Amino acid sequence: MTRTLLRNARIFDGLRDGLSEPGALLIGDDRILAVGAEADTAAADIAIDLEGRTVMPGLIDAHFHAYASRADLVALEKLPPTYVAQTGRVIMEDALRRGFTTIRDVGGADYGMWRALQEGVFEGPRLFYCGRAFSQSGGHGDIRAPHEDESVCGCAGHGLLAERVDGVDAIRRAAREALRKGAHHLKIFVSGGIASPSDPIWMMQFAEDEIVAVVDEAARRRAYVAAHAYTPETITRAVRLGVRTIEHGNLIDRATAALVVKAGAYVVPTLATYEAFRRSGLEDGAPKHLLDKLNDVYGQGIEAVRTCREAGVKLGFGTDLLGPMHKHQRDEFRLRAQVETPFEVLNSATAVNAEIVGMTGQLGTIAAGAYADMLVIDGNPLADLSLLYEDSVAIHSIWKAGRRVSTSVSRD
Repeated sequence: MTRTLLRNARIFDGLRDGLSEPGALLIGDDRILAVGAEADTAAADIAIDLEGRTVMPGLIDAHFHAYASRADLVALEKLPPTYVAQTGRVIMEDALRRGFTTIRDVGGADYGMWRALQEGVFEGPRLFYCGRAFSQSGGHGDIRAPHEDESVCGCAGHGLLAERVDGVDAIRRAAREALRKGAHHLKIFVSGGIASPSDPIWMMQFAEDEIVAVVDEAARRRAYVAAHAYTPETITRAVRLGVRTIEHGNLIDRATAALVVKAGAYVVPTLATYEAFRRSGLEDGAPKHLLDKLNDVYGQGIEAVRTCREAGVKLGFGTDLLGPMHKHQRDEFRLRAQVETPFEVLNSATAVNAEIVGMTGQLGTIAAGAYADMLVIDGNPLADLSLLYEDSVAIHSIWKAGRRVSTSVSRD
């Protein structure tokens, strides 16, 4: 075991609002062995003086699409799978270069990408994946235009990011197949969305018995269900039926937020995607129907975060970016800072997201026994969150599994 000692580090552990006094951190292989006085007296093979810089947990993005290399999902479906795999690799590599050492993919990434990462075929974040998300016909994952039928689309219900399933038996079968393929969680669409051409935002999707079935299949595999949901009605129904994480949640109200808390569920806001589409969606290739529907949810995202905070909802941190807009991944920090403290945002992007992926104490924290996934920052992000904004160069170094893997410089 190679032991690396980091000296003169001020530590944000992901859990408490504050930095430690300058101290030491001992790493052995891929784990943190000791923090503080015990680390300071330990023998080490390598010693590095961080000169008072901040060490914090590596960032976790809990709503990501590694294979979404196009903003136009119809165009994405027409790409060769070998091409999609290569662009997915670049998207993951760049996410790591931005400081995201773990991502939860909620539609698209699969066992093949996970295995390549595990075997070190390429260097990217840790991956938690669901495979394809599940959509009813005419739901958010159905990208056919209203005039198209199955023969025109040619996709037979199996898209790159989503799969169409209708009925209890079909969704049970799809869930079992996804879990057989190693899915860490399952994803369903229970409301309309902006990327799909034929479903209004307010639409309630999947019948209750279908949602109950997928939740049951996940629970029996000790997994869980994430649900794309915007409106109070769809969020209420989802958490009542056992969904664990609500994705987006832009139109949530106070009463619904209270129900989320009572259910012990999470909300994962994704403000960066709406801002990115508003900023450059047209030039980045977003289809007209998406841009037309954007205003249905764009302005409400910030207020949804405020409402959830006031109700005590546990908030994760996600981005949901597509195509060239992945480069705006760290813009989520700037947007969330409008209504949250730096600690609240950083806690969401570290410790809370670690809870969501089932890795409490192993990811999202700086503590003995945790994976040594870390960022070294020039400055104190708890005092100045702009150190993590997308145009900042304050990330001194990025560590994954106990090894310095990159600087903050990426291909963006």
